[in-house]
Amino acid sequence: MEKSNEKYSAYIQILEEELVPAMGCTEPIAIAYGAAKARELLGALPDQVVVEASGNIIKNVKSVVVPNTGGLHGIEAAAAAGVVAGKPELLLEVISQVVPAQQEEMRAYLEERPVKVEFLDGDLVFDIQVTLRKGTDTAKVRIANYHTNIVHMEKNGQVLLDLPVEADDESGLTDRALLTMADIYDFAQTVDLDDVREVIGRQIGCNMAISQEGLAHSYGANIGRVIRDTSRPDDPIAKAKSAAAAGSDARMGGCEMPVIINSGSGNQGMTASVPVIVYGREIGASEEKIFRALVLSNLITIHQKTRIGRLSAYCGAVSAGAAAGAGIAYLDGGGYEEVIHTVVNALAIVSGMICDGAKASCAGKIAAAIDAGVLGYRMYQNGQQFYGGDGILSHGVEKTLDNVGRLGKIGMRSTDKEILQIMLQS
Repeated sequence: MEKSNEKYSAYIQILEEELVPAMGCTEPIAIAYGAAKARELLGALPDQVVVEASGNIIKNVKSVVVPNTGGLHGIEAAAAAGVVAGKPELLLEVISQVVPAQQEEMRAYLEERPVKVEFLDGDLVFDIQVTLRKGTDTAKVRIANYHTNIVHMEKNGQVLLDLPVEADDESGLTDRALLTMADIYDFAQTVDLDDVREVIGRQIGCNMAISQEGLAHSYGANIGRVIRDTSRPDDPIAKAKSAAAAGSDARMGGCEMPVIINSGSGNQGMTASVPVIVYGREIGASEEKIFRALVLSNLITIHQKTRIGRLSAYCGAVSAGAAAGAGIAYLDGGGYEEVIHTVVNALAIVSGMICDGAKASCAGKIAAAIDAGVLGYRMYQNGQQFYGGDGILSHGVEKTLDNVGRLGKIGMRSTDKEILQIMLQS
């Protein structure tokens, strides 16, 4: 792809918009960000905190440990962290600079002023409203559609910001409709690596660091360590799965290290990157080849998630695992046909995997999604593939991605509601 092509600069911009650092699961961090921003508007520690959240936000925050809180979890902990110690200028690293004394403040605050949580029943899958009160003063912040997208702010009833909000509107971001599988492959093959070196290099550094942390210490169900300890030490695929799962183990377990996310998700960011990095290093691929494979994997993940949406009952690890399989195919010398058939085969295998919130089992789902991605590639290597008309597959990769997007965004809406009801009853 020539630099003069409008898609060239757009693809770089998309990577820069999506591959950003976040500490902890991104939905509780979005709540902490909204609470910190509201505290900034209020100008004082509030007496009352009310968090209204859509079902998908509640689902993804309910069971996960919020980092830098001393092991607290849930919406209440995320809001308290933002109110007591958040720095909104740090965006999704809003609670990255918490000191131990502030952790004690959070616990004391929650005991003295319980955070009220309310279900926000509306058309938006991603919707957070934080309202603070101190005496007669009030402040409100609303975040919609993606994690740092503040659309409304007010203080004492005076509206300071009010942007129009439509379901899944991401008009503030570069147009993802410019993405196609053919152009993504072309871009990955030809991009000047100096144009992506910073963003991809940061992803390698951060995501491999938390992966190593997960392998070195006990977090959650220790899926990464289980895979490592029960696999042959010379198996590059097992090492790739183990490393990716371990990063999720640590992240879901409250590790206080940043992750470079993809499509708003740290788990997707790790799934799209860590297996590709580990596999590339295991087979002795050059740094240039690994960088290009990561560009490919990340953009394929974004391309799939654009159709599905940032939050859904469809597990995001499936998209990222298929993309990681494509990155591994590329590292093995595969061309465009290998890449697209890997993705289609993988999606045919695991597109039924549900998202039931952020928690320890996400690491297991990551491992399963990577397995499917690699199997999808090995199938095509051995002259085997699934065909259009097999289940939800259509003729042509883009049509298949449309089908998967329809499944995740529209078909699984009722599933999403049932998952939330089950989680709230347990």
